[in-house]
Amino acid sequence: MAKIKTTARYIRRSPYQALAAFVVMAATFFISGLFVLVAVGSNEVIKYFEARPQISAFFKDTAQNDQILALQKTITDTNLTSEVKFISKEDALKIYQDQNKNDPLLLELVTANILPASLDISTYNATDLEKISEILVKEEIIDEVVYQKDVVEKLTNWTRILRFGGVALVAFLTTVSVLIVFMVIGMRIAIRREEIKIMRLIGASNWYIKAPFIFEGILYGVVGALISSLVITMLVLYFSPEIAPFFTGIPIFPIPISVFLLLIGGQSLAGALIGTIGAQISLRRYLRI
Repeated sequence: MAKIKTTARYIRRSPYQALAAFVVMAATFFISGLFVLVAVGSNEVIKYFEARPQISAFFKDTAQNDQILALQKTITDTNLTSEVKFISKEDALKIYQDQNKNDPLLLELVTANILPASLDISTYNATDLEKISEILVKEEIIDEVVYQKDVVEKLTNWTRILRFGGVALVAFLTTVSVLIVFMVIGMRIAIRREEIKIMRLIGASNWYIKAPFIFEGILYGVVGALISSLVITMLVLYFSPEIAPFFTGIPIFPIPISVFLLLIGGQSLAGALIGTIGAQISLRRYLRI
């Protein structure tokens, strides 16, 4: 308790330096928190598209059942697919009717006879789409092959760019945060240099001298992390109803409360670590302890 009171006294003596440290810490964790949420969300979007039928191979009307079964087995035996599903003409009509149930005119114009049977195929990896497509287009019973290669590849590329860019930005801001703590604690030490010399002369331990500065660094990190986490939580909860319609069918919203709790806990621990590192560097630089 005495160390905490001492830390609070240090902060009150130069509040503007402390404010700068809090602001930089909060900005660092705000950006890193948003990056984490966006990265997690983008992974869910990719998983959703990868779990959907990624290739639809439409059969010619002349295709026989034994030919269809043989092709289905050939595709399954590649071990590249997570699902190979046959859609008959009747199944295709049911899907069409469900998709256009609010438009009676369209329902009257379409019958099962004019819809093609097809195979809906999902692969484990988007990179395998091309291999499966090459097999299908060579088959005489296949009329057309349609697949979502571009969609999944673009999502994967954007996610990769986001990860590298986000990690680089967070690393830069973390370095800035450590330097801010280093400078603020360094100024604290410079101001109290004579007092520290007296404490050493009367036998004060290294921990007794270091503890208030370390607690101060931890305080900057934890408070900055808590502020950013709470702001992110409020913003996400506020804007979720507006964003959710763009992700209909994708299991992103509502975001579970456990995600926010993990965010708050994880950022608080990271903040304490950053604050401790900054304070320790400053102590080693200015006090050699």
